[in-house]
Amino acid sequence: MSSYKVLDVNDDLPIRTKGAVHSGKVRSVYWLTDEDSARLIAEKGYDVPSDTELAIMVISDRISAFDCIWQGENGLNGVPGKGIALNSVAAHWFKLFDDAGLAGNHIVDIPHPYVWIVRKASTVRVEAIARQYITGSMWRDYAKGIRNFCGIELPEGLQANQKLPELLITPSTKGIITGLDDVPPVDDVNISRKNITDNLAAFNFKSEGDVAKYEQLLAQGFALISDELAKLDQIFVDTKFEFGYVEDKDGQEKLIYIDEVGTPDSSRIWDGPAYRDGKIIENSKEGFRQLLINNVPDSDVLLNKDRMNEREELAKHYQLPVDVMMAVSETYVGIASKIVGQDLVIPTDPRSEVIAVLDAQYGLIENH
Repeated sequence: MSSYKVLDVNDDLPIRTKGAVHSGKVRSVYWLTDEDSARLIAEKGYDVPSDTELAIMVISDRISAFDCIWQGENGLNGVPGKGIALNSVAAHWFKLFDDAGLAGNHIVDIPHPYVWIVRKASTVRVEAIARQYITGSMWRDYAKGIRNFCGIELPEGLQANQKLPELLITPSTKGIITGLDDVPPVDDVNISRKNITDNLAAFNFKSEGDVAKYEQLLAQGFALISDELAKLDQIFVDTKFEFGYVEDKDGQEKLIYIDEVGTPDSSRIWDGPAYRDGKIIENSKEGFRQLLINNVPDSDVLLNKDRMNEREELAKHYQLPVDVMMAVSETYVGIASKIVGQDLVIPTDPRSEVIAVLDAQYGLIENH
């Protein structure tokens, strides 16, 4: 049994909020009351307009793959250190983006390794995906003879896992977008640049210039992370960024990075020496996906979108061995420690630490 208490449930913390907690697959968002937002902006001197809405974003150690949450045996309902690994990596890249003069991001404070305080953004409804290598679902489609990806024609003769001639931007929908002729109303469906520019309002873009701006920020962010990982002899294969609009102090609207960037959850990262040797060693969630494919009784359940009900049922009852969950932990914590340049300290009881910090230093815990 693992000696860690993982933070598997993260949407029931006694934080004073406005409205319901928004619980995602991995993160939960607690919108603060207007009074608490204004108080913290004044007390802490956050560089945002005084009426900005703030939220506490708490990451969990849950692991999702194939749109389901997976558990381990012996009640190990998460991967030890995963939450800290993701948060520390994303915060590291955001800081380097700031240093390089790229767009800002939604984090205003980091009270604890599991917690960000973020500002409200008006979210662009595009999953901004960039690919430097042909692998995964793109390779599976290419191998079936498909050559057009998101309106981009790929050449003949590409091999699995090879580097692409240039960085490809292959966006998909964020959430279900209805009422568009040539975009199916399905979450995470591939779209072309023309789909976006023809329907700016549906994707929550303010102008066609901002579509070019998100592509530029995606490419610049990708290049920066890729260069930094190359110093560690790691390959940045592909990634997903998200963007949103905020107002700065003088009322100017600007596009910023939101969600997370360059993490093992949102990106593929390959080991450089292994790749040169003709092998793929995943330092990202992709390794966990492969583990599942190899371990479950019928892998088609995971890969076939028409079998989603069976997949959800499988995920509910399937338990991975503790040593598998710990191997995944080593992948996450290992790559994160490399990226941030120091060993991550994994708390033995993250939940009580988070509550203590938000109470003593931020005054946000409800008194029971």
